[in-house]
Amino acid sequence: MNAILTPFKSDRMLAGLLTFGMALVVGSALGFEHIGGYIPCALCLMQRNPYYIGVGVGIAAMLSSILRLPPMVTKLLFLAIAILMLVGMGMGIYHSGVEWKFWEGPASCTIGATGGDTPVNVLDALNATKAPSCTEATLRVLGLSFAGWNVLTSAALASLALWGTFRKWSA
Repeated sequence: MNAILTPFKSDRMLAGLLTFGMALVVGSALGFEHIGGYIPCALCLMQRNPYYIGVGVGIAAMLSSILRLPPMVTKLLFLAIAILMLVGMGMGIYHSGVEWKFWEGPASCTIGATGGDTPVNVLDALNATKAPSCTEATLRVLGLSFAGWNVLTSAALASLALWGTFRKWSA
């Protein structure tokens, strides 16, 4: 494992990798939504929050390393990223379980992320777009939904952040 991660011996490089990874994941989700037309459900939207916060924390970790603050500051920021990604992973596991019907999702997911009020007039009815239910995966790639892929990417990013938190060297 250390041979694979040797290029990321510096905290600055690892912080950059984590930040880029989190931005890439949430950017891909936004791309699927705005370019691909996949409307996210309420749980999908919630799963993005750890990434939004994590990108900011990752930038803080890069600045901490660049400004040569005490290594403990950067390590605590890596720990914060790890916690955020573990939360995201938990949310992805929960959402995947809802999609596979292992357990029920929240009642708000049956009406979609845009709410439950029915439009009053015909024009509103034509323009209204309801988000999909949280119980149905809109797309599966290699058998995994977006929530399933979120579990894997969150786990990978959390592992890298934990490695950065507890490793011996720092630069």
